[in-house]
Amino acid sequence: MPVLWIVLGVVVLLAIAVATSYNRFVSQKNLIRDSWANIDTELKRRYDLIPNLIETVKGYASHEREIFEEVARTRSMAAGATGSPAAQAAAEGPFMAALGKLFAVAENYPDLKANQNFLALQGELTNTEDRLQTARRFYNANVRDFNRRIQSFPSTFIARMFNFKEAEFFEIDDATRQAGPPQVSFAPTAPPAAAPAAPPATTAPPTSPPSDPGPPAPPAPS
Repeated sequence: MPVLWIVLGVVVLLAIAVATSYNRFVSQKNLIRDSWANIDTELKRRYDLIPNLIETVKGYASHEREIFEEVARTRSMAAGATGSPAAQAAAEGPFMAALGKLFAVAENYPDLKANQNFLALQGELTNTEDRLQTARRFYNANVRDFNRRIQSFPSTFIARMFNFKEAEFFEIDDATRQAGPPQVSFAPTAPPAAAPAAPPATTAPPTSPPSDPGPPAPPAPS
């Protein structure tokens, strides 16, 4: 009888351990899903800003048609990439590169850089990019913890038992990520500071020749 109770106790402990590990996997998976929703929200906000941005730039640089078409095409591809995070990241690379070209065009038009609508759009894009990077880091941290548990002993057996698969990271291609989000400086360009003028060279006054002291004085009478 004591052996039976020991066996039952071990079985109960194993069941509790399995249930605890399973519930933790479920919680982590839900956290990954919620953190991805934050990324998706910021991506959609950025996509919605692009048409207005293109129209604003067109008013000043209508001849840059090729860049406008590239931005619109890559935006549509990125917005339509609703599959895995890896597929979404692959579509984001060309879109961000095209967006960078559009902002590079804006640098050539001072009147455009002073346009209030353009300033507001650029500021909103910058804020969206900051929120997106924060959401991306949070999502990738959750994916890293989840994948680590799947690969670790003994939780790997629970993952296999309940078919938990490793999640995908959301990583933009290295070159695009290192370049960072497109930024445009709207600070007025200060003219280069003039080099300080060299002080006028001082010339020493001409030295006058010593005056003739004249004949020596006669000696005093003794």
